Amino acid sequence: MSLHSTVKVTAQPQVKAARRCRVPRNVWLSGTILLVVLVVWWGVAALHWVSPLFLPAPQQVLHQLIIIASPQGFMNATLWQHLVASLGRIMAALLAAVIIGIPVGFAMGLNDTVRGILDPLIEIYRPVPPLAYLPLMVIWFGIGETSKILLISLAIFAPVTLSAMAGVRSVARVRVRAARTLGANRWQVLRFVVLPSALPEMLTGIRIGLGVGWSTLVAAELIAATRGLGFMVQSAGELLATDVLLAGIGVIAIIAFGLELGLRTLQRRLTPWHGVQQ
Repeated sequence: MSLHSTVKVTAQPQVKAARRCRVPRNVWLSGTILLVVLVVWWGVAALHWVSPLFLPAPQQVLHQLIIIASPQGFMNATLWQHLVASLGRIMAALLAAVIIGIPVGFAMGLNDTVRGILDPLIEIYRPVPPLAYLPLMVIWFGIGETSKILLISLAIFAPVTLSAMAGVRSVARVRVRAARTLGANRWQVLRFVVLPSALPEMLTGIRIGLGVGWSTLVAAELIAATRGLGFMVQSAGELLATDVLLAGIGVIAIIAFGLELGLRTLQRRLTPWHGVQQ
């Protein structure tokens, strides 16, 4: 065995070990920062530097969260009922945006005429905050679930569509020509060349869209909602129940972060080649 082969073989376990250590280190750093924030929060509340009306103590927020999760609940519903209502709206909106947005993005990426027609329309509505067209949703679709889901779906649609378009347009032309040279038809080129190459961008767009959807949730649940995390946060703000408000924000943050981690894991499994340094 040559010296080069020996160095290469011995280096591989070291690289793998370094990769295994990277995740615990990141988790440790994140946990440390979170702990520091909690300690500072607790100290500010314990020293009464800020009125409890504006910043209740962490233990008070936790106590209120336990009460909300109990049958006593908040605004005639428990935390779990609020959570199920919000997750149902978010997932329905995400599904609709993905089912419509990805094919539209593919069409825009593959056809200049389609892109010329749809891209200006998407870019015109994309910067508009959801609260601006909230009244229009109510006028057109009423105060039921349709208007809520549609509002969230519109917020998710743009990043999903534009990411799919960008993914398709980023496909190397040499791969397409090579596939056609080997006898692949149009469907096979889309299935085995374009889709795998565009998949990382598509999944990134879904992650971004899901984050935008959570930020739109509070606006959507202003439409005559009686359940939902956004409704709970909004109602707590109107009642000056800051502990409930912070508890609701914390639950939204935890659920959104959990979904983000799930999508990251899915992205790593489906596109293990993406982001790997050669």
